[in-house]
Amino acid sequence: MKRSKHFTEARLVPGTIVMIDLDNFEQVTQTLGLDEYKPNFATGELTNLIESFANRKRGVIIHGLDPERGTEEAVIEIPYTTPEEVIKDLKMIMEKLSSLGVKATIAVSEGMVSARPALNPKEAFKGTPWRQSVYKMLRKAKRKGGGRLIVLGGQSV
Repeated sequence: MKRSKHFTEARLVPGTIVMIDLDNFEQVTQTLGLDEYKPNFATGELTNLIESFANRKRGVIIHGLDPERGTEEAVIEIPYTTPEEVIKDLKMIMEKLSSLGVKATIAVSEGMVSARPALNPKEAFKGTPWRQSVYKMLRKAKRKGGGRLIVLGGQSV
């Protein structure tokens, strides 16, 4: 099913966009001898953390939650919420993953959100100008080594 741009833009509301990506995931799975197609300690925990976070904040998981394979990356939109309202929760997610020996990069920004699951990864990461900005932030932080929580404007928290 293809969505028209007009349909998407007509339903946008202010909110917060969060993108989370495990750092060096392929390398970690190979080093530890994990199956990347089944949940493991890191991807299974990230699945649980994202689900819990989205439920607490009344967010919508746009892309990435995969209980059958484990979650390596995710896009969450939270309508009518500012980044400041979710920073504490995102820091907790990073700390929990770090305690398992896994780093993640998280990018967060205010923007207009659809709060509707994406049809494919391209729509999830680039479906709106705000998602594109957050995705660029995420990629830039990962190129610099990852393991950061970035809020639009480039500051690490």
